[in-house]
Amino acid sequence: MADLSSKKVAFLLTHGVEQAELTEPRKALDEAGATTRIVSPAGETLTAMKGDWDHADTFDVDVALADADPSDYDALVLPGGTVNADTIRIAEGATDFVKAFLREGKTVAAICHGPWILAEADALRGRSLTSFQSIRVDLQNAGAEWQDSQVVVDNNLITSRNPGDLEAFSTEIIKALS
Repeated sequence: MADLSSKKVAFLLTHGVEQAELTEPRKALDEAGATTRIVSPAGETLTAMKGDWDHADTFDVDVALADADPSDYDALVLPGGTVNADTIRIAEGATDFVKAFLREGKTVAAICHGPWILAEADALRGRSLTSFQSIRVDLQNAGAEWQDSQVVVDNNLITSRNPGDLEAFSTEIIKALS
């Protein structure tokens, strides 16, 4: 197993995050020794969802987005959840936070609706990726080459379609940080 004890990973999200898309990659990274932090504009806590309708668990926010410094982290994970992804992409400072990771060539991993913020950040021109199918056209209109694949790796960008792809998604994040 990879030793990521020297790595620190930010999870950027807010209320409505698809719980499994937060907890499963975070667990895999924690087990590999990485330090993971929830970065959010949500305040002290946020509520996850199972699908778009059922409330799930509540999670503590580790770092307020306004106080987060991208240089403190080696990678960024953008979980999905329709409400989360639609809200985070217009949250003050969120696109700047994402752009900093991309500008520095750090690993950025987005799953399901998570890539929406990459379109908002104008970071998709000429990039290959995947996502939940309902945002395919949005991503293509932003310049992406969209693929219907379990996981797509394009240099420092890792993307997956949905919770069914979480094992492959988590594996690629760990591989990129190893």
